[in-house]
Amino acid sequence: MYTSHSEFGKLKSVFIKGAREAFVSDQHLEKNWNGLNYLAKPDFAKATEEYQKFEALLAQSGADMHYLPQDDKVNMDSIYCRDASIATNHGIILCNMGKQGRAHEPRAEKEAYEMYQMKILGGIKPPGTLEGGDVAWLDEHTLAVGLTYRTNEEGINQLKNLLLPHGITVMVVPLPHYKGPSDVFHLMSILSPVNHDLAVVYSPLMPIAFRNELLHRGFRLVEVPEEEFETMGCNVLATAPGKCLIVKGNPKTEALLKQAGCEVIAYEGSEISVKGGGGPTCLTRPILRYR
Repeated sequence: MYTSHSEFGKLKSVFIKGAREAFVSDQHLEKNWNGLNYLAKPDFAKATEEYQKFEALLAQSGADMHYLPQDDKVNMDSIYCRDASIATNHGIILCNMGKQGRAHEPRAEKEAYEMYQMKILGGIKPPGTLEGGDVAWLDEHTLAVGLTYRTNEEGINQLKNLLLPHGITVMVVPLPHYKGPSDVFHLMSILSPVNHDLAVVYSPLMPIAFRNELLHRGFRLVEVPEEEFETMGCNVLATAPGKCLIVKGNPKTEALLKQAGCEVIAYEGSEISVKGGGGPTCLTRPILRYR
């Protein structure tokens, strides 16, 4: 009835980490935002307000909401809780972060999962690196993984070793240099599956072979226009098949999604999304969805 191997099934359970718990205070943001390569310092009060509204929209999906606590050993990036772990039907895989400032996040998430008595399948060990924003389920048995500055070959090989015994194919998608090692550029920066036959994509940065594979699998592609890529038009969270959350400021992508038959809700994310480069998929760690 439920699966972890989906990006678009109706949400059953999801972990999140609130802005108050991740950002801590305006003083904490002032101290850390520049070193973590944010575009600008988030405003703590505005971020808290934005997050409350985002959380309310997410709760409307009917999903069981679980909350990651404040942790002094992690930093403001921990609001983007997808990146530190991968949910599978066989247990949680703990990542090893490619961004040094996020090194303690997998440990913090592991402690939360153990509180809920969730099974841990394994973890990525150095020198392997892997981040959850670089993985996306294409179907029950296929996990696409970006080869990026955040996810390296050793990390992908370890992921394969964890998943292949369970009959899961790991499809490697080499991504371009783009803005270099300091930028947050994941596979899900250019791909968001929102239904079994529909995906939001940014084709200019997508490998031809991978784009052709999506078409071969029967996906219709919603093409994000160039002017909406930097505002995370391609970062779309499906709360159910064809029901989407997107950051405000991407009207052309919104219109294209609606033309494709989707229901779209835009949230204000200037503080919690745009400044840190993390859209609604990044802000959530779905665990289970309805098949």
